[in-house]
Amino acid sequence: MTTTDSRFRLTPMRPRDPLEPVRAASSLELFFDLVFVIAVSIAAGQLHHAMTEGHALEGLRSYAVVFFGIWWAWMNFTWFATSFDTDDWLYRVVTFVQMGGVLVLAAGVEPAFVDGDFTVLVLAYVVMRVAMVAQWLRASRRAGPAREATLRYAGGIALVQVLWLGMLLLDGPIATVVLVGLIAAEISVPVLAERRGQTPWHAHHITERYGCFTLILLGESLLASATAIIGALHAEEELTGLIAIAVLTLVVTAALWWVYFWPPHHESIGALKDSLSYGYGHYFVFAAAGAFSAGVEVEIDVLTGHSALDELAASFTVTVPIAVFLLGVWLVAIRKSGDRVVDLAVLAAAALVLLDPLIPIPFAITAVVMAALVAVLVVREVRAPD
Repeated sequence: MTTTDSRFRLTPMRPRDPLEPVRAASSLELFFDLVFVIAVSIAAGQLHHAMTEGHALEGLRSYAVVFFGIWWAWMNFTWFATSFDTDDWLYRVVTFVQMGGVLVLAAGVEPAFVDGDFTVLVLAYVVMRVAMVAQWLRASRRAGPAREATLRYAGGIALVQVLWLGMLLLDGPIATVVLVGLIAAEISVPVLAERRGQTPWHAHHITERYGCFTLILLGESLLASATAIIGALHAEEELTGLIAIAVLTLVVTAALWWVYFWPPHHESIGALKDSLSYGYGHYFVFAAAGAFSAGVEVEIDVLTGHSALDELAASFTVTVPIAVFLLGVWLVAIRKSGDRVVDLAVLAAAALVLLDPLIPIPFAITAVVMAALVAVLVVREVRAPD
């Protein structure tokens, strides 16, 4: 007998095998990541402008909220895909709807930073989340033991989206309080949904996906390095300084890549508590990586005389994100696989980088510290070769 699934050329959306061999990111997932390049780039650019104009605190507040929307939409799709990806035409179409929401969200980043207007941002975010509700409802039909979890996800997400739309009717301090409450509600949904009938996840697949997004964010820093080189070609007076920034940015970015991919991330997730810590902790890793590229742009502006910040403040826009990135990676992965020497090296490097602006040539010292940390990781390598 022909089933509804076969008649509409749909693959039954059953839970994926968490022990499936050779599970890798699909081309659709990688395509999905591409739209986030735009959103991340615009968010980092707006943070750069806010800090350059001397509005660091306001810029950081807006960046934290905007980046939450980017991170949470990406993460929810990623964890759903590791559990229920069918890659049939309906799954792809709903994913494209989410991608369209990301593009609209990117268009709403500037109003959020400049005018404090989150209308476009929220509407785009709700579109992405409603699409996610549709995915969870479809998954619930054949989820088996995970059915209750899928329905909790669908119901929880849908309820919070109604509240997001209601927030648009508010203004002033009360709107800020409600916004914080809604963010808390969003991150509570997986905790409540997974209490019974947990959804399966593939450790190698999910950590590969996080690694892919980390590469996207570090790519923003390399773009900042290229910007410095381009600027050097058109500014003879700042030639040496701009080339130095470009070289040092490359060194630090390479070191951040090395640090992130040093530990075996798949060993950091397993139990629900560990998986939630890994996923939520990446907010700080991702946000710091994006902010680092903005900080490099601020350093370039200071060098070329186009910033309201002084050299000390500009240095902190670079070193703080690096320190947060190091601490974030240590918390989500390194501390579970490294030894005491590695732990001490990472924590010491984060502290030294954070204090570098107080030294006459801070960015150069930062690069030296990061290179030294990589050397320690090389010596303390414990993973078996691939």
